[in-house]
Amino acid sequence: MEAYITGLAAFLPNEPVDNDRMESVLGMVGQTPSRTRALILRKNRIRQRHYAIDLETGRVTHTNAQLTAEAVRRLKPHDGYSPAEIECLACGTSSPDQLMPGHGLMVHGELATPACEVASFSGICLSGIGALKYAAMNVALGLTRNAVATGSELASTWMRANLFGVLSSERADAIEAQPVLAFDADFLRWMLSDGAGAAFVAPAPVPGRPALRIEWIDHLSFAGELETCMYAGAVKNADGTLTGWRDFDSLKTAVAANAFLVKQDVDLLNREIIKTAVDRTLAPVIEKRDLSPGTVTWFVPHYSSDFFRQALHDRMTAIGFDIPLDRWFTNLGTCGNTGAASIFVMLDELFHSGRLRTGDRLLCMIPESGRFSMAYMLLTVV
Repeated sequence: MEAYITGLAAFLPNEPVDNDRMESVLGMVGQTPSRTRALILRKNRIRQRHYAIDLETGRVTHTNAQLTAEAVRRLKPHDGYSPAEIECLACGTSSPDQLMPGHGLMVHGELATPACEVASFSGICLSGIGALKYAAMNVALGLTRNAVATGSELASTWMRANLFGVLSSERADAIEAQPVLAFDADFLRWMLSDGAGAAFVAPAPVPGRPALRIEWIDHLSFAGELETCMYAGAVKNADGTLTGWRDFDSLKTAVAANAFLVKQDVDLLNREIIKTAVDRTLAPVIEKRDLSPGTVTWFVPHYSSDFFRQALHDRMTAIGFDIPLDRWFTNLGTCGNTGAASIFVMLDELFHSGRLRTGDRLLCMIPESGRFSMAYMLLTVV
């Protein structure tokens, strides 16, 4: 039972937006320039990103489904490829265009292709890798002759100024004194961006063309041990539980409570994310898969900010799994944090970079702070 990624594609909408132009595109909250934007950008080291927003008019240019469909169209797994041949379409996102129908069905509608199996994956960053695992299992088991997996985000529509409350001067002062506190809604506003990626999965590589054999994908959730960290459509209570937007007396009161903003519990994130990624997840995966750092050619980690890069490396080294930083690949600085799309966007760039050689092994890390779920994936270049 084998599954190969024979094509990768990404779609990042419109021209890149640099750091100086971000606030003019997203708007100023309360008509006041952000006191934390420069600090957050200095920590995350993102230089540019893409928004599905017309940079002159501020109008939304693409839906999430349209972003995703465009990535699928850009796939070139073999000569003469057409989306009409897709037998299984699995789509993951944390920012669908609507509550119902499922995101995958809306992507299928945009593609306007013949009947096929469609699956929608919700959640946050792991929704994209969940879609890829579903696609790979379908192909490996012979249930379909091919499958396409996608990850996508339309984060900018959540980040526009008209949806945000005002950051108090006391909160801004606290962030300047302790930068980790910036990792809440204001951090996410200067971090998240739009984009989509797609992978074509087949039971065998195309002769004469490179492919990535999917060796394994391991998912672990720690929701049984840890409370919610990143959330939207709810408010977090003092005891760590969530109150969902439908439990409010009215939509008006839910909106007033900022229930629809994307937020993170910053203290919990800082305390648990590296420990969960390495000690709780990587360590058992190393034992289960008999992994050693010397057999990994490229480490492809999706982290939300460069703020975590050194801490992640140091903790991996501490457990005896030292992969030198010159063997890490990321395009966070030029593409931004596209959430569920990020692993596809990174793999697309690396796959087409000319830097891969037959036999190279790629260890991918996809963390999700929602309620602390982690995924690792091993790929081999063939």
